[in-house]
Amino acid sequence: MNQVIEQLVTNRLPLEKSHEQLGASFSEQDGWLVPTSYGDVPAEYRAVRENAGLIDLSPRGRVRVSGSEAIMFLNGLITNDMKTLAENHWMSAVFPNVQGRIIAAVRVARLADESAIPSFLLDTEASTHARLLKTIERFTMAGDFRVNDITNDTALLSIQGINAAAIATKVLGAAVSELPRDGASEVEWQQSSVIVMRATHTSEDGFDLIVDNAHAAALWQALSEAGAKPVGYDALETLRIEAGIGRYGRDMDETNVVTEANLDDAVSYTKGCYIGQEIIARIKYRGHVAKKLTGLLFEKEEAIEAGASIRSVEGKIIGRVTTTVLSPKLGRTIALGYVRYEHLDPGTRLLVVSGADEVAATINELPFDRGSWYQS
Repeated sequence: MNQVIEQLVTNRLPLEKSHEQLGASFSEQDGWLVPTSYGDVPAEYRAVRENAGLIDLSPRGRVRVSGSEAIMFLNGLITNDMKTLAENHWMSAVFPNVQGRIIAAVRVARLADESAIPSFLLDTEASTHARLLKTIERFTMAGDFRVNDITNDTALLSIQGINAAAIATKVLGAAVSELPRDGASEVEWQQSSVIVMRATHTSEDGFDLIVDNAHAAALWQALSEAGAKPVGYDALETLRIEAGIGRYGRDMDETNVVTEANLDDAVSYTKGCYIGQEIIARIKYRGHVAKKLTGLLFEKEEAIEAGASIRSVEGKIIGRVTTTVLSPKLGRTIALGYVRYEHLDPGTRLLVVSGADEVAATINELPFDRGSWYQS
């Protein structure tokens, strides 16, 4: 392995050897050594769009929270309303700071608990795992609020694709396919508990499976034998951008107010007070944010770099590009970027500065690709 990469890696996947046996190439992301490709990125992309792909998302942070006061404490920290979250469901939420800016975007799943004590799973990106823990752990001494970081004890495997439900059902049983799009549950598989969340990272149907490390390789093998094809992070990045899903550290960070980052579904405006609520509500009731993450569609393949400035056709700077990719589905370059509110109407023509040139683009409503997740 490259010595520079080795120095950056602080965490290793429990399935690293399985990926090596499949011929994966690796890179460092957020301190983890991750499989970037299994040798054919276009084929990995097509596996998701045409059948089902299997992605190792174990670097994502996974934190279990429980206790009789868990709802109260979490409700004061996140943008969505914990009181409305029913058992065996999940919802999107954001942990904001006092300025309403993003600490971490999360999925919060409420799991069934026979003891009647609320139990939750918080799932976040690897880049925001540490800050999420720091935010919530300080409340463990304040009441009945218990925090258990299970990231290093578990693996997170994701099936994504039009046939994801069929494969998940074949391996884990019929109850999995009956989950709604915001469903979450725990199922038994080979004497192990598997947490299942039906969720997309690609605009196709999907299931995230959290299993203890000891059973991770067997579950990966079972899903592969059922028809899911290994997909690396290079193909996932293309699928993510086509799906219009922002990534922390690239498309959003602690400088962005929650609603700038296209996370409106993660915000409740009726729940009452939480950290940063005054700022977020003030923006809502004045009408809109000053800028927002949106899609940019180019006429053909273009070499556009992250950070490129966006101008109006009159030449005024109105935003910046955050991530770009050549879309196999559309046959042209697409990008995510922040654009000022008055230029956000779909079809609005813009200019993106690329080196010494200005390249024409248009505003495109997200997602770029409305896969099986949105069509059914």
